Amino acid sequence: MDLSGSLPLIGIPSCVRDVGIHPYHVVGEKYINAVAHAAQALPVLIPAFGQGRDLDSLVDHIALDNLIGRLDGLFLTGSPSNVEPHHYDGPDSRPGTHHDAQRDDTTLPLIRAAVDAGLPLFAVCRGIQEINVAFGGTLHQLVQEVPGMMDHREDQGRERDDQYGPAHPVTLTAGGVLADVAGATEIDVNSLHSQSIDRLGPGLTAEAVAPDGLIEAVSVSNAPAFALAVQWHPEWRVMDNPFSLAMFRAFGDAARARAADRDRRELQGRVA
Repeated sequence: MDLSGSLPLIGIPSCVRDVGIHPYHVVGEKYINAVAHAAQALPVLIPAFGQGRDLDSLVDHIALDNLIGRLDGLFLTGSPSNVEPHHYDGPDSRPGTHHDAQRDDTTLPLIRAAVDAGLPLFAVCRGIQEINVAFGGTLHQLVQEVPGMMDHREDQGRERDDQYGPAHPVTLTAGGVLADVAGATEIDVNSLHSQSIDRLGPGLTAEAVAPDGLIEAVSVSNAPAFALAVQWHPEWRVMDNPFSLAMFRAFGDAARARAADRDRRELQGRVA
């Protein structure tokens, strides 16, 4: 990691998990490592405050713009949980579906505020689904049951490295943000999801599609800063995958540019 200058701060919203008899706010280590080593930034974990919870009174005193003003980037991770369907007027989930209401209530307003503020944004797996919902899109809850669509889930009977291995190609949109980062028109990606984009949200641009037509990556149209999301998991062994590394480096570069601009403005303010 390059420590020659100050590291940009990249916020990572947490998931809520029960560990024993207590709920914990957690982020997977692979995501933290990808931000630290591939994006070359300092990960800052954001609690999933949610709405009407024990921490709600604290949230009332931490405005979103205050939080965003202290960050140089926002990274949305994957998770076993599904976005609750009431956020996109979808049908009730099948019994037993894992949800995380506190994460939904944290990330959905945070996404909109971050994009409006020009905060660099990168998202994977659940993160792309959150972005689509935040922009008014809808989701498939069980894409493998949709006629004509592939089964995009991992084989849980295989070893972890095999589960995260290449599963299918995606075609990148010519002239798009992702194609520019990749320097290619097609790449192979892993696939470990059931929930996925159905109707694309207004204001989003499709950046990649799977062979069955499923949207696998999006960018925020006309965003003032880097704003990209992918359905697969580029954080997995990111340092061994040139394309995955390029995405995180592009995200990190955008965060560094924001940090440098803030530092310049603060210096000018002190001089004045």
